[in-house]
Order: sequence, then structure tokens, then C-alpha cells
Amino acid sequence: MTEVVPFHALPPQSDDVSYAYGPDSAPRDGVRPGSLRVFEIVDSAAYPGTVRKVWVHAPHGHDASAPASVMVFNDGWWYLDPAGDVRAGIVLDHLAHRGEIPSLVSVFVDPGVFPDAAEPKNRNTEYDAADARYADFVLDEVLPRVAETHALASEPDHRGICGGSSGGNGAFTAAWQRPDGIRRVISFNGSFAQMPGGNPYPALLGAGARRPLRVFLHAAHRDLGWNEPEHNWFAENLETAAALTRAGTDVRLVVGEGGHHPNHGGVLLPDALRWLWRPLTPS
Repeated sequence: MTEVVPFHALPPQSDDVSYAYGPDSAPRDGVRPGSLRVFEIVDSAAYPGTVRKVWVHAPHGHDASAPASVMVFNDGWWYLDPAGDVRAGIVLDHLAHRGEIPSLVSVFVDPGVFPDAAEPKNRNTEYDAADARYADFVLDEVLPRVAETHALASEPDHRGICGGSSGGNGAFTAAWQRPDGIRRVISFNGSFAQMPGGNPYPALLGAGARRPLRVFLHAAHRDLGWNEPEHNWFAENLETAAALTRAGTDVRLVVGEGGHHPNHGGVLLPDALRWLWRPLTPS
């Protein structure tokens, strides 16, 4: 049966577009907030000398003794902040309340900082690298700490990761490098163009590399360098999506207007999570 999509006018083609949030991005009567705990990591083996906070969210009524699917969010508090651009905690509460996603334990991981350094931020080092170090950190250092209070499913199909900008390509890289541990990805405005040595994924996929992933990609038409031949953040997202499609990956691409901003990703998050966590189809 054909599904009828309601008419929506095409947004203006502009650098300065703001998308309105839907009902799942604001608190609502009858939807009880989930639990939240926070801890610090001050002794990372993967990133010595860094410190960071990690928040663990579970929906209201969650049974912490039952192994749960896991969703990791890069940029921690920036994604969790109920007054921010993404508001992931509010979104997760709504979707869990209606049973539209599994009962997820969601883990919000701040990028590391060096407390006493002149340049304290370690974000780009962690997210833009094309190696397994960040994935190993999440799987071997973060999730075991979460599992001290919440039972977690161990199967990679029950683990996802989300991020935006550098956190977006960092999310994709984590699943690419460690599909034995993470297989579901959301990347908003991924900054594949600024990975050291360039975006490796179109060439890798074109040469036959494959991963059993499910990937939601978002790109902004007026992202950085959108009409330039090099360092074109918009084009690199399109080329990654095309390569994944040719490789037969379960991928969905959403293109919006505006520039490099988290607003549209935040608006898309409820639908992205519904799509990402829909039941797997046997291959």
C-alpha cells in the first residue's frame, strides 16, 4: 500500500536555517524522566592524562538487572543537555515511554581534556582519527564502568553510537573499526573532510571493504566548503553515503539546508533513533 507523505514546502536555500523541533524534543505530561548517574574517568589507558565525565541514562522503570541494548553518544553533556540543540535525554524518555525503541541504556561520553595543558581539548584527536583507539576506549574502558550498575547486552547488533561533526565521523569510525562491538551508527554533519589524510571510507568501500553496519547519515547543504573542490564537508558525507549504498549497507541519508550546526540533527534524532533501532532483517 502506498504511503502518502504530507506536503511540506521546500526550505529556503540558505546558510541560516533553523528547523522547528517536534513533540518528542520537549517535556510532556505523562512521560516520566529516566534515571541519570554520572561518573568520571581520570585514568584512561587509551588517552593518558585526560579526564572526562560520563552520564548514564536509563528510561523510567528500567530493570537494571536485565541485559539492555546500549546507545553511546559522543560529546556527552552537549547531547544530553535538556536546554541544548539535541536534547537526547528527553527524546529517549519519549520513545521508551511509547515502546518505539528498545529499553536502551544510553551513555553520554564527554571528550577528554588535559586539565593543566595550554590546549586542554582532546576532542579532535579522539574523534577524527581513522584508527580503533576511540572504539577500544568505549568498549574496553567506558562500557565496563557502566556495566557495574546496569547489565548490558554483549552482542554488537545491540550496540549503537551517535555523534555530530567530528563526533559523527568518530561514531562511524568506531563502528567501522570495531564491528565486533558496535554496529549501529548515527552521524550528523560528519566532518569526514578533516580526518588526517582525508576521508578514507569511499575508497575503502569502493575497494571491497564491507562491515555489517546500519548507518544513519545527515548532511547539511551549506556545510563547510559546500561548493569547493577540496575540504568539502557536504560532499564527503554524500560520497560516504553513496559508497555505503553501493556496498549494500543498510544506510539512510537525510540532507538538510543550513550550515554546520547541530539544530537539524537534534530535530532528526527521534526519527533517527526509531530508524536505527527498528528490528533487524535477516541477511
